[in-house]
Amino acid sequence: MLTAAQIRAARALLGWSQPALAAAAGLSLPTIVRMEGRQGPGRSAAANVDAVQRALEKGGVEFIPADKTSGAGVGVRLKGEPSA
Repeated sequence: MLTAAQIRAARALLGWSQPALAAAAGLSLPTIVRMEGRQGPGRSAAANVDAVQRALEKGGVEFIPADKTSGAGVGVRLKGEPSA
């Protein structure tokens, strides 16, 4: 499950505003604001969270899951170019 911080960080990496993310995901601006807020995306419809994740991934970010072995938390990064 995505976190509010991951959504904000992904948007920042892409240089997208909240309205730009809303348009890319096909959702309303209040939905994006709510998902990035204190309650996070956990209270949003699964389809809306999915739409945000797909839009950000299409924009060029990759979501990183937590690594229980190392204790590293969730994150986000720009997709790298394949090495030649």
